Amino acid sequence: MDMDFAACRQAFLTRDPRFDGRIFGAVRTTSIYCRPVCPARTPKPENMTFYPTAAACQEAGYRPCLRCRPESSPDLGAWRGTSNTVSRALALIEAGAMDNGDVDALASRLGVGERQLRRLFRQHLGASPVAVAQTRRVLLAKQLIQETLLPMGEVALASGFGSVRRFNETFQQLFGRPPGALRRSRADDVGAAAGGITVRLPYRAPYDWDAMIGFLAARAIAGVESVSPKRYARTLAVEGALGVVTVSQGQGDFLVAEIRFPKVQALPAVIARIRRVFDLTADPGLIGAHLSQDPALAPLVAAKPGLRAPGAWDGFELAVRAILGQQITVTAARGLAAKLTEAYGARIDDPFAASLGLTRAFPAPEQIVGQDIAALGMPRARGAALEALARTVAADPTIFTPRGDLESAIAALKALPGVGEWTAQYIALRELREPDAFPQADIGLMRGMADESGQRPTPAELLARAEAWRPWRAYAAQHLWAADADQIAAPKRTKTDADRKRAA
Repeated sequence: MDMDFAACRQAFLTRDPRFDGRIFGAVRTTSIYCRPVCPARTPKPENMTFYPTAAACQEAGYRPCLRCRPESSPDLGAWRGTSNTVSRALALIEAGAMDNGDVDALASRLGVGERQLRRLFRQHLGASPVAVAQTRRVLLAKQLIQETLLPMGEVALASGFGSVRRFNETFQQLFGRPPGALRRSRADDVGAAAGGITVRLPYRAPYDWDAMIGFLAARAIAGVESVSPKRYARTLAVEGALGVVTVSQGQGDFLVAEIRFPKVQALPAVIARIRRVFDLTADPGLIGAHLSQDPALAPLVAAKPGLRAPGAWDGFELAVRAILGQQITVTAARGLAAKLTEAYGARIDDPFAASLGLTRAFPAPEQIVGQDIAALGMPRARGAALEALARTVAADPTIFTPRGDLESAIAALKALPGVGEWTAQYIALRELREPDAFPQADIGLMRGMADESGQRPTPAELLARAEAWRPWRAYAAQHLWAADADQIAAPKRTKTDADRKRAA
């Protein structure tokens, strides 16, 4: 990957935060790699080499700096949006695709050859898929060591190491010391929660927390989710275990996640879901600059520069929500989802969850198969579609995973019972995290692009207009939805006597 040495060097000399997460500097004399914002003295230029990712640094034989902590940098890359295959592969790796599989299996899921996938990773990330997976595992373990009070054995399991011996050997080889030596001694430097752990999840500023919370609150299911202006909480099922997560805004460019799960092995998957739902890998500056080229979107981006595209916790849950919401309001769909959860969802027996008003987990597909869902108060055809969807997903749990391209993903989703074009695009946007997904027939999007006379574009006209927004159409949709919601929520101004005189 071509990287301009002078520009990278200047970013380190000025400690420019704009490049944090985009480049890493490795020092040949110390075998350490750092972030551009590292407080250490900048090494001599002849001793430095620059890489696009932490994985590339580690594959080249460098170890992470203990001062600037590369694991706490935003997970970004200038290539994002230019290689959708790499982006989809990273999503699968973060979800654990490489824990029990190999590169060939990963490539097959993406519809490309193994050599092609390796070439794309080398081109865009400077490292192999295996190196990326290993680096994520090491950096997560290092974060858990330094930010939590978990015993070392649990850190090894929680970060995906197959054994404590392998965990110890890796850290001894990489850092020249045992993992326990990396733990800070001061209690105020680590996050601890009774019965759980607390971790910091960095992002690229700005971040529109209020918009994210507003979006999630409008769709929160009673008993499953609890949303307040400062905190989001919900129950979650991962690998057969039920737990609770709470997320709040930190005092810096990070979110604070409190995770309470009985199985520490589920921790990587839980963190991956939190990052996905809160869209922590987005680069708002890059996306906003592209969308602002459209005069209609420029003021929307300027008004909400930190707007993100909220993800989904689970593909099946999102599909059920979307089908329930067809031809009814969001509020009505929430009510039906709450009934569905109360009838079939597993009960959570946790005093902490109960204190937040959380009582059940959203039902798994197996819990809905064979049920008369229409009896909950919906059209019989819709109830039958949900039961058929549950049966299909139970038979193939990999349905809601990234595919080779957006078109093939939409085609596969539309083959599901009850899923049409709009629902498929919506699932691709929120669950598959396709940055270019765009449900052009959405009424909110058409309202958001209405002209001064109130004339709305047709779906075909909106789709044609959105061509200029590629590859970030999902974020354009989010801006239009946010503008539409603000307009609906704005109080209507009543006419005053002065207004009536002017009208006369």
